[in-house]
Amino acid sequence: MTPFRLVPETFPDMPAVAGLSLGTAATGLKYTGRDDLMLMRCVEGSTLAAVFTQSDTAAPPVEWSRERLAEGTAISAILVNAGNANAFTGAAGTQTISESTTALARCLGCAPEAIMVASTGVIGEPLDAAILAAEFDTLVKQDNTSWQDAASAIMTTDTFAKGASASCMIGDTPVTIAGIAKGSGMIAPNMATMLGFVATDAALPAPILQILLTTATRRSFNAITVDSDTSTNDSVFLVATAVAAHHAPTTVDDPLLDDFVRALDQVMQDLAIQIVRDGEGASKLITIDVAGAADEDVAHRIAMSIANSPLVKTAIAGEDANWGRIVMAVGKAGAAIDQAQLCIDIGGVAVAANGMRVDDYDETPVTAHMNGQHVQISVRVGTGSGTARVWTCDLTHGYIEINADYRS
Repeated sequence: MTPFRLVPETFPDMPAVAGLSLGTAATGLKYTGRDDLMLMRCVEGSTLAAVFTQSDTAAPPVEWSRERLAEGTAISAILVNAGNANAFTGAAGTQTISESTTALARCLGCAPEAIMVASTGVIGEPLDAAILAAEFDTLVKQDNTSWQDAASAIMTTDTFAKGASASCMIGDTPVTIAGIAKGSGMIAPNMATMLGFVATDAALPAPILQILLTTATRRSFNAITVDSDTSTNDSVFLVATAVAAHHAPTTVDDPLLDDFVRALDQVMQDLAIQIVRDGEGASKLITIDVAGAADEDVAHRIAMSIANSPLVKTAIAGEDANWGRIVMAVGKAGAAIDQAQLCIDIGGVAVAANGMRVDDYDETPVTAHMNGQHVQISVRVGTGSGTARVWTCDLTHGYIEINADYRS
């Protein structure tokens, strides 16, 4: 068995998506010696779905893209800037988006409203549209930028570029799904600071695409947490270029989509888990499974209560099998469970059953499991049908060091 590695050794070999091109450039807004601007272009006839942060302080890029999505505007491109969040910048931030999309639209020969935008970086700093526009000619002239270069251009505190892909069938037609994401800290639902860009050559109507993305997001990006902090800029986009010539699904429940749903889940969960593995200061990936809850929402709430507990996360960082902290986290979730039915396993080892520690409890194998880089916690809270799985990471001194010096 290959040992689990928190950080992947290499970027995955990812296929091109027909009808999609990528470009990157360096603005120098925050970083030197690296690209921090990414352009994703799609062919005419492409459809778009997106989900955004639920933050009440959502940034102007989120508001712009959310409004364009609601209008049903045809998609031509997505512009991503990793040097400045353009968040909490008021009317000036909105004007920056208007000016930059207008300038880029002239280069692309499309309407400004056909361009989605996303940004990440420091909150509250003004952003000059002219700095972005100076690189648009460079971006537009590129058509063979790799997924790895695109993923690297959108990084901030990330320590590695994140990408994933999968192939599937819609009827008898092969279809490709590929995507990239960035995120390391300020990670928590709803949406987790993270950006995601997924593309497929499938031909799917926007309403169906939106339902598929929303559902897959709940099982992926909305099932992760690093620090319980929801960003102002979180956005995930799914573009379908409609190049693949397959029979058109008529509803989201069409059996033609079964394999596509599987592959989309695979790509998005892969990206989401990579974000957790790259959690700021993280030394361990933690998978938490909850079963026996009244319904999925309750199970998810309990799982997130465990995943967001600083006491649970620091105990795991210290490789301390202090399972009483899991009991505490379950209890504070507000799920009205019967503690007499609570059971806890760590690494497949029974720790507690029916509301108390198991009679023959031996901490040795639990501690050995916690010494590894992937910690698995399973909790059963009753006999209901509700289940949930979430992913998080431990909380170390490294998290403090990174965030204490973020603007330095």
